[in-house]
Amino acid sequence: MKVSREQATENRERVVQTAGTLFREKGFGGVAVADIMKAAGLTHGGFYGQFASKDALAAEACADVMARAAGRWSALSTREDPLAALVGSYLSPQHRDTPGRACALPSLAAEAARGPAALRGAFTTGLRNFIGVLTKYVPGRSTSARRSQALVTMSGLVGAMILARAVDDAEFSAEILRTAAAAFGKQ
Repeated sequence: MKVSREQATENRERVVQTAGTLFREKGFGGVAVADIMKAAGLTHGGFYGQFASKDALAAEACADVMARAAGRWSALSTREDPLAALVGSYLSPQHRDTPGRACALPSLAAEAARGPAALRGAFTTGLRNFIGVLTKYVPGRSTSARRSQALVTMSGLVGAMILARAVDDAEFSAEILRTAAAAFGKQ
């Protein structure tokens, strides 16, 4: 049975969003195409009508997840202290404990580094977007100084989240988040 163009577009968006969640939860290698399609409520056979490969889907899903997150970061500009709001949200136990709904950087950076060019390109674009937003929120005397500080801050946020997720001690994990939030939230 043929689906309408609108339904095909909706199905594609659902697959991209589902893949974005599953990739952040399990990694690129930890999810099969059949798993993604099943989670999206679609048949495996429809995948190749929409995507050239799993790698193509990974790049698209990565770009989608990161663009949405950068948009949420931009929305913080209306807050009294957008940097503190961003850091507090990013380095929260909820963000740590829900990788499928969290930032793609700590979940997927190591895999993206070894991934195909399209995935690395999507990751690069996404990271640049995050840095662009963060540059508006961090202190500095010039745009160049703020960009440098944004790179340091982003590296610290991602690193802290990776470490907080990696340790098997809940108190130590919470300490990592608290310490990094104190360091990066009030620059």
